[in-house]
Amino acid sequence: MTEPFSVPVTVRGYETDVQGHLNQSVYLNYAEHARWSLLQAAGISQSALIGSGVGPVALETTIRYLRELLAGDEVRVTCAFEWSGGKTFRIEQTVVKADGTVAAEITAVGGVLDLEQRRLVADPAEAFRKLATDPGLFGL
Repeated sequence: MTEPFSVPVTVRGYETDVQGHLNQSVYLNYAEHARWSLLQAAGISQSALIGSGVGPVALETTIRYLRELLAGDEVRVTCAFEWSGGKTFRIEQTVVKADGTVAAEITAVGGVLDLEQRRLVADPAEAFRKLATDPGLFGL
């Protein structure tokens, strides 16, 4: 199995809370950054999504916090899509410290919204496949 797509992130001091560790809401920003970075790496821009009349939507997100992150910590945020054949898909993500320790696991359920109809498209994998120059990054 190949390694999942990932992006590096450095924890910034202003992202920490009074205990000195990464604020819980920032994990969502890191996950979102990795997802948009994957879209970009696969050749899908925001303008291409809008131009085709669709957009990705988050339907559910769960975060398991496993180890604290402190200002200055270097992490990698992974991103792997899982396709079930329905209107939704899962995104499995991990936030991994430089020493390999998993700091958090993030699971999201998403879909692709038809921007005119305001409904999920029937086959989100096909929507990504059509738009991507490298659909393999999505496991397609």
